[in-house]
Amino acid sequence: QLKKLDQAVSAAHTFFVANPQHLQMREDIEKYRRMSGVKSDNFRDLEAMPHWEAYEAGVQHYNADEYLQAVARLEESLTEALSALEECRALCEGPREDEDEEEEEMQPGLYEAIAAHYIQVLKCRQQCVLEIATKPGRISATEDFIPSHLDLLQFAYDQVGNQALAAECATSYLLFYPTDEPMLEKMKQYRTELGEDAAVTARENIQHYVQRSLMEKNLIYYAVEHLGGTFNDPDLWTPDELIPENLKEKHRPASPADALVPLKHVRGASGPGLLVQSLLMPICTCFSTGPLPFEGIAVTMDSRQMNGTQRVVFDRVLTESECKDLLRLTKAAGEAGDGYRARRSPHTPHERFEGLTILKAVQLAQNGDVDWRDAKLLLQASEKSRKIIESYFTPGKKLHFSFTHLVCRTAVEEEQEGRMDLSHPVHADNCLLDPEGQECWREPPAYVYRDYSGILYLNDDFQGGGLFFTEMDTVTVTAEVRPKCGRLVAFSSGKENPHGVWAVSRGRRCAIALWYTHSQEHAEQERVKAEELMEQRAVEQDQPDGEERQGADRSSRSSSEPPVPNSGARPASRRHKPGSDRTQHPKELRARDEF
Repeated sequence: QLKKLDQAVSAAHTFFVANPQHLQMREDIEKYRRMSGVKSDNFRDLEAMPHWEAYEAGVQHYNADEYLQAVARLEESLTEALSALEECRALCEGPREDEDEEEEEMQPGLYEAIAAHYIQVLKCRQQCVLEIATKPGRISATEDFIPSHLDLLQFAYDQVGNQALAAECATSYLLFYPTDEPMLEKMKQYRTELGEDAAVTARENIQHYVQRSLMEKNLIYYAVEHLGGTFNDPDLWTPDELIPENLKEKHRPASPADALVPLKHVRGASGPGLLVQSLLMPICTCFSTGPLPFEGIAVTMDSRQMNGTQRVVFDRVLTESECKDLLRLTKAAGEAGDGYRARRSPHTPHERFEGLTILKAVQLAQNGDVDWRDAKLLLQASEKSRKIIESYFTPGKKLHFSFTHLVCRTAVEEEQEGRMDLSHPVHADNCLLDPEGQECWREPPAYVYRDYSGILYLNDDFQGGGLFFTEMDTVTVTAEVRPKCGRLVAFSSGKENPHGVWAVSRGRRCAIALWYTHSQEHAEQERVKAEELMEQRAVEQDQPDGEERQGADRSSRSSSEPPVPNSGARPASRRHKPGSDRTQHPKELRARDEF
């Protein structure tokens, strides 16, 4: 409002970097880009840390094979990061802050108070590495932030022909992971090229960093073992022998993404470039697909035709009659849905949103508000979709429902003029998309356990509302899918498939939204309850479930599906902690319950 566009743009850009899903700020940014007088230099992140700016620039040069530029920026980043680490450590020298979990019933004496204060200072200093390794606006720190600099630098120096500095970086890296076989092989190569007599030593500042950190860890673990308390070790490289035996299970370094392979374990013969690329951009991974479990279903588009990874479009999953029956059920979503009840969409003020869960649909049927056959068809259609997606993408590996939602989006007629937003902004289903940093953070509040997603469309008598996929930048559209009755689009839920929904500008778009997981512990509990209610009704009517299905099914509904026996094998959970032994599992459904 003060006409200070340069400051307005930098403030908006700073906010958007930390909140990339914020719809209003996204629109403001696009507005500023179109305004005359706004320069590209105005889009500055006012909260950016010097080492992060240099690090991201270095990684971009690295991925572009511009190794000379990468070396300069990565060296700058490492210097700035170590400097920021010292500043953080200095701030730990403050008054003691009481921690509830370590409070004693009686006031400690002088020596105990001194020990408690110093232990707190040591713990604070250890956590500083997480402080500098966390990008502004993010929750999780980048793993092995300091070692990763040395890893990238040794490869980059090798590419520019400076084997002496490459060997120095490799030797420095081995201070963190002394048994790392790929790096040891590189060291043999460097010694051969430089000569056995060449003196190769680790960097002095890295030696100091590692030795100091190990001494502090030694003191902290001794204090925890003998005086009590807790310690969350921030480093993956801490040697096992440093941790007392009785503390190893409790105090192993905790990663924010336990299911991910640590950095040092995924370096391949092609060098660390593959890893950096996999962290910053989607990679098209070839995979074999399984057979379709039902006749009459057609694969309309596969991953290659959709310019992406693990994407597919199926047609003829439902008949016109089945779509009409399910659309009749959507009327109940507007009248007695699961909380939205035709309110404005949570994603845009220009549409109304109606939603109905599986359990709510069955409960409405139980109360006589909807036809039992329509509620059962919702169960059958979603289960049929699950079998198709499981067979196509993960043959032999069980997919569980994570969430099932019958949803309708209706355009608000009087609010479509000049509309520029989307029905659903671009996002990924199991991670937080960061288009500026070209990353997707698999951390809460994202549904990190979701593995595959699907949308089963029920109609096409509306304008807009198509699904589209983009690159990680959320702007470059790679594929579009037009809704129609019986069309099922399915894709993996990760960063390789950012997607959004075009604005519904006229009419009402209805579909069944489906999410799946390999993790049995995150299986949809509402679905289990809904199936129990269905079974209870069949018992009350004293009618075999198979006969009821024949009476309920119409046209080419799922009654033609052959019974599929359950596999006795339970999929291993990706979220189990190492060494844990889970003994409780949700009950396994009989074959008929799958319908």
